[in-house]
Amino acid sequence: MNFDAGAETPAAGAFTAIGIGLAVVFLTPLLYFLPKATLAATIIVAVLSLVDFSILKKTWGYCFADFASVAATIAVTLAMGVEAGVSAGVGISIALHLYKTARPHVAEVGLVPGTQHFRNTRRHDVETDPSILTIRVDESLYFANARFLEDYVYDRVVKDCGLRHVILMCPAVNDIDMSALESLEAINHRLHEMGIQLHMSEIKGPVMDRLKKSHFLGELTGNVYLSQYAAVRDLLPQPEAAAAE
Repeated sequence: MNFDAGAETPAAGAFTAIGIGLAVVFLTPLLYFLPKATLAATIIVAVLSLVDFSILKKTWGYCFADFASVAATIAVTLAMGVEAGVSAGVGISIALHLYKTARPHVAEVGLVPGTQHFRNTRRHDVETDPSILTIRVDESLYFANARFLEDYVYDRVVKDCGLRHVILMCPAVNDIDMSALESLEAINHRLHEMGIQLHMSEIKGPVMDRLKKSHFLGELTGNVYLSQYAAVRDLLPQPEAAAAE
């Protein structure tokens, strides 16, 4: 009701409290016999303006997962109450987050001609080298998606016998937990057995600080590069070596 009345400062709450106090003291005899339906109608009218069902249409067109979360929250709230609805909304949001991050977006990238930028090979016309595979991980690595990354790398590598280097490009990786670190160690070991070096590029400072505390960097078969462009430039076969072969 304060919102509908145009309240803009916390002082409105103080005046409301004073008004309620005066009403309780002086108006109780007059309001005592009002039907509960009348009081309920007053509350409904006050709250109705706060309900925005247009969010269903917006989320339906933007993201079905968000739509499902909003629709479920509204349905549980109407059926079981506000506390149950809020709890359902929080639970569904957590479940959706785990589902999305458990299967993160992973893209093979190549060099945009004439630049130092790397983009998805499926979306852009980019330059690649058959001996180098660059995989960009667009999510932090943790227990829920560590095995997914392992499977993705293995499935991709076995299809290409000409690979000599695999680069994990990590500009969006904000954290690597212990489970993900063990997966990186497994990937490094498996690629080494296949004669392929594992490299990493564009690792953020806080993530790098944690990796330095482990033995992973000492066992890494390749190098860690500041930028993806530096990595590709360093690993591309030299013309002299190619001619010798």
